Amino acid sequence: MTILPDNLDPELVERLVNSGGGALARKMGFEFLELSAERSVATMPVEGNTQVIGILHGGAHVVLGETLGSVSSAIHAGPGRVAVGIEINASHSRSVASGVVTATCTAISLGRTLATHEIVVRDEQGRRLSTVRITNFLKDA
Repeated sequence: MTILPDNLDPELVERLVNSGGGALARKMGFEFLELSAERSVATMPVEGNTQVIGILHGGAHVVLGETLGSVSSAIHAGPGRVAVGIEINASHSRSVASGVVTATCTAISLGRTLATHEIVVRDEQGRRLSTVRITNFLKDA
């Protein structure tokens, strides 16, 4: 079950629920646990998201991070506004070959036109696998 803030835009909730976070998020097996502008959490299975040598693909870390950061930014933007990613980077510090990873997205800065989040991806033992940072431009829809 996903924890959502009470003041969340009903249109955004409908889009998230109906799309499961989007086609790519569904394909990759994301499960959203908590969603807010300040903090969001999701999980992703390693299986099905690996590169040729059998470890979680670095791009999968980035997709998970970008999805959480963008949803958190959209929540912050509010009704009638959208979040558009303008910058993203990732540092990978450890690999994983099985299990489920958990990403925790934390707001760094929530402004009127820009929102920046840091997303930390951890393995089942709580070890940091990667750090993703994303900045979204917030604009009228």
